[in-house]
Amino acid sequence: MKYKIVSIFFLVLVFAGCRKSDYLAEGGRVTLTDNGSGTGTVTWTKENEYILEGLVFVNDGQVLTIEAGTVVRFMPGQGENASALIVSRGGKIMANGTAEEPIIFTSENDDLQGSVEKNETGLWGGLIILGNAPINVEGGEASIEGIPLAEPRAIYGGIYENDNSGVLKYVSIRHGGTNIGDGNEINGLTLGGVGSETEVDYVEVIANEDDGIEIFGGTVNLKHIAISGCGDDAFDYDLGWSGKGQFWLALQSDYKGNNLIEAGGGTSPVNGLPYSLPTLLNVTLIGNGNTSEGACADFRNNAGGVIANSVFMNKNQGILLEVTDAQNDSYSQWKQGNLAVQNNLFFEVASSTPSSVYQLTGVYSATQQHEWESYFTNGANEMADPNIDWPNGNFLPQEKIQGEMLETPDSWFQIVNFKGAFGESNWIEGWTLLSEQ
Repeated sequence: MKYKIVSIFFLVLVFAGCRKSDYLAEGGRVTLTDNGSGTGTVTWTKENEYILEGLVFVNDGQVLTIEAGTVVRFMPGQGENASALIVSRGGKIMANGTAEEPIIFTSENDDLQGSVEKNETGLWGGLIILGNAPINVEGGEASIEGIPLAEPRAIYGGIYENDNSGVLKYVSIRHGGTNIGDGNEINGLTLGGVGSETEVDYVEVIANEDDGIEIFGGTVNLKHIAISGCGDDAFDYDLGWSGKGQFWLALQSDYKGNNLIEAGGGTSPVNGLPYSLPTLLNVTLIGNGNTSEGACADFRNNAGGVIANSVFMNKNQGILLEVTDAQNDSYSQWKQGNLAVQNNLFFEVASSTPSSVYQLTGVYSATQQHEWESYFTNGANEMADPNIDWPNGNFLPQEKIQGEMLETPDSWFQIVNFKGAFGESNWIEGWTLLSEQ
């Protein structure tokens, strides 16, 4: 009877689309590759060990459900042999973990007991989710970076702002960012044209070789996000992302990482609609001092947005705003009221003066620079010590950081009486690898 059960499950796997290399009915190892038909509509359970080889897709119309406590591992490989999980446009991932039983994406070699150093990067690809929400490229569609251009399942973008690609909740993404060619690595979490009905809450990306999270357009909202030890930007958005974010933490390692936030607008064309205009509240972003390049936030290519009620620390450059000789730059977005960086606290950023923290880039005049640096004070920003013992892994301030704050714009945001990502609750504790350090 046992052998019949195994045979039936094998057939289910095959017809679902992924090829099975090795499977045991209870508490077994499942090695999956994609023959073009995707994962199928299937549930992965915590009793099994899942090993993904190569690029594995959740195809249009399929739903991949991942049970709380499940560990998904990925084989190593560079270039065309990179391993990653891609949720195609029209597919869904339902990864609903808990604080007690998070869902973990990591390397095949990671036994979760120290076999992989916490700062080791580039051992596999990453998690990519694609949707039908608007992006600001000509034609409204694009092929996501990191996937071969000939792959039709890599297309993202559409017209549905409230598109739903599923749930990511209590998910830890570890040690990714393998090189796929010409110095191009996969982000820890890539969101391409993902819509606002998608839930992204309590997600960690740690030790990724490229960006922690990159958002290519769409309207997706993200809450309780922890990024640490990544090789490029902590957060990167462009192509018209107009979503929301609250309670974000970023921690950079010495000699590693670029911008804490890279805020991009359009590319083809630069002034394409929709503009990149997200609203970010209650973020705590901690840089790597003088040991690497990059800024607290770098606005470029006509990007706008709001960053408020937040804390920036330990970074050699502050808030950079691009000026060009065209009327489609980020400086123009600020002048038109589409960009605001206000009610924030800065500590050990640049040389701790308004003129060093608020800087222009590109082609600009002394008058423009004076206007921008004056906005530091006019925008109710301040320089003060937040009393956060981050070198010892404690991200809660000794006392809640209060003061003048931007009012919560809508009901999606949680109303709090503090600046930064933490008040009295340490929401990273227990389910993140970062909290174990």
